[in-house]
Amino acid sequence: MTSRVPLVALVAAFATGLTAPAPAQETVKVGELNSYKSQPAFLEPYKRGIELAVDEINKSGGLLGRKLEVISRDDGGNPGDAVRVAEELVTREGVTALAGTFLSNVGLAVTEYAGKNKVFFLAAEPLTDKITWQNGNRYTFRLRSSTYMQVAMLMPDIVAAQKKRWALVYPNFEYGQSAVAAFKTMLSAKQPGVEFVTEQATPLGKLDAGAVVQAIDDAKPDAIFNVLFGADLAKLVREGNTRGLFKDRFVASLLSGEPEYLDPLKDEAPVGWVVTGYPWYAITTPEHKAFLAAYQARFNDYPRLGSVVGYVTIKSLVAGIAKAGGTEPDKLVAAFAGLKVDGPFGPFSFRASDHQATMGAYVGKTALKDGKPVMVDFKYVDGGAVLPSDADVKKLRPAAD
Repeated sequence: MTSRVPLVALVAAFATGLTAPAPAQETVKVGELNSYKSQPAFLEPYKRGIELAVDEINKSGGLLGRKLEVISRDDGGNPGDAVRVAEELVTREGVTALAGTFLSNVGLAVTEYAGKNKVFFLAAEPLTDKITWQNGNRYTFRLRSSTYMQVAMLMPDIVAAQKKRWALVYPNFEYGQSAVAAFKTMLSAKQPGVEFVTEQATPLGKLDAGAVVQAIDDAKPDAIFNVLFGADLAKLVREGNTRGLFKDRFVASLLSGEPEYLDPLKDEAPVGWVVTGYPWYAITTPEHKAFLAAYQARFNDYPRLGSVVGYVTIKSLVAGIAKAGGTEPDKLVAAFAGLKVDGPFGPFSFRASDHQATMGAYVGKTALKDGKPVMVDFKYVDGGAVLPSDADVKKLRPAAD
């Protein structure tokens, strides 16, 4: 008997080792992918917003008793590359959720990947309506106001202008197509008899400004609806100013009040355009003042809209994971349905019906102040006020879940 005791003890010790729980993961890992190289104007500030949020979370004790870790990758601005990167983040890095993307076609590709592979995905920036409606799925939520929402925010000013002949100019990919489709549908319903006299659908990043401005002017529109952004917007504005395209014409423009795209225009910026944007220098709410002070203290720079989006993307994920009490995809889905989040623009929520956040946007007019472009006469429009009803969403999102 005595000779068998060491053997029994050894077997028991070996069995205990086999059944012992694995060491707990040291961090909560979130995967983030975006078009950093191709869209730096928006995404460099966005990355800063992420860093600020992660620092705040970890300094306040972390998440689920652990540090929050965001693993970022460039998606190449390409849908195929984005899916490959998403797969690597999930399988090689072991992330518990995905977030990010900028271009709408890239966001749609990751949306499809998330649905097929049952991976939670928070689309931060891509604006096409399809992400939460036609192509929506159980595992995908979206933070920013969609193309439909932002067009609806501009629509009261557009209708009040009572212009009949419209020229449309937009980048010829999913975001631009989605925005123009929403614009034409809404305006035709609210102003019967309106005419769309020319559509200038341009390759992203390759605007032939002279030809586009001439084509618009030749069509003799009363008004222009613009969806170009970044370098394409700058080319349109400069060529349009040179040829007098905007003189005595009403212009409504998506995103053009965002400092990423407005500031580079300097004193060439148009005056009087109705735009969605971010007048960071004049927002006086307590939530925004706190964000602005923290951002400027950390980076010695002013925030862009990308800064807000990056910051709130992380805040939303943290709120969802905390509510779920874990990172399992189905628990996150349940937690995000109706999730309430506090951000620099105030409180908002993620709708259960279509997984769209109600975070709104600022609408105002472009102006020059001391030679610098600004937004004036602006107001904040709550995203929930411009979204369709839950009943209508069922028609738009028939098989999402």
